Amino acid sequence: MTKILGIIPSRYGSQRLRGKALIDIGGKTMVQRVFEQASKSKKLDKVIVATDDERIFTHVKEFGGEAVMTSEHHPTGTDRCAEVALRFQEEYDVCINIQGDEPFINPDQIDELAKLFDEPDTQIGTLVSRISDYDELFDYKEAKVIFNSKTMEAMYISRSPIPYYKDKIKPQWLQLHPYYKNLGIYGFQAKILASISTLPMSALEIAEGLEQVRWLEHYRIKVGVSKISTLSIDTADDLKKATQYL
Repeated sequence: MTKILGIIPSRYGSQRLRGKALIDIGGKTMVQRVFEQASKSKKLDKVIVATDDERIFTHVKEFGGEAVMTSEHHPTGTDRCAEVALRFQEEYDVCINIQGDEPFINPDQIDELAKLFDEPDTQIGTLVSRISDYDELFDYKEAKVIFNSKTMEAMYISRSPIPYYKDKIKPQWLQLHPYYKNLGIYGFQAKILASISTLPMSALEIAEGLEQVRWLEHYRIKVGVSKISTLSIDTADDLKKATQYL
């Protein structure tokens, strides 16, 4: 049976909302809410917080969670998860990177991703959701994904709307073709995640500013389509929206 480790990368020095991991949301911190939601997953065998901050580490231990200290020099959450995967790759077959800024993540969404690894040849997995909003389609902060509908494997990931309709006005695009955005939750074979930080940055990754492009150049990425919405908290305005979930 496939053993799956859920990893929540968590750092204190967020650029837009400093200390957000320990911000109180309705009586519980952000990191505690993420941990508790992830722990409800039916597919995860263990959930662990990966951090470089003693305050977060101590807090997780205090509420009964499990945490490990990692290097403070990781440029991304994936790199932080990779350090943890290297430690646990002999114990777990798959690692899922659960974003530390989604306090209300639905455990069913984690299970949707985990199910992609029921197929033993899945190397990397991610979830996408269909874009229905024009502004979202042209929002460079959203990574768009095109995938092979037969194999459900990603073909490319871009900040630009893909595909591009050269002979149609942009307001028509959503009616002409289904567009999908990446939801930012990823699963990896543990040994792949453990080595992924050693891959050199590519020209495409630098151009897009998306590490997922580097993965795609070396591995296959299985895609699952999800209808479950999520809320990431990156700003003070996002924090206000979070109260609607309580």
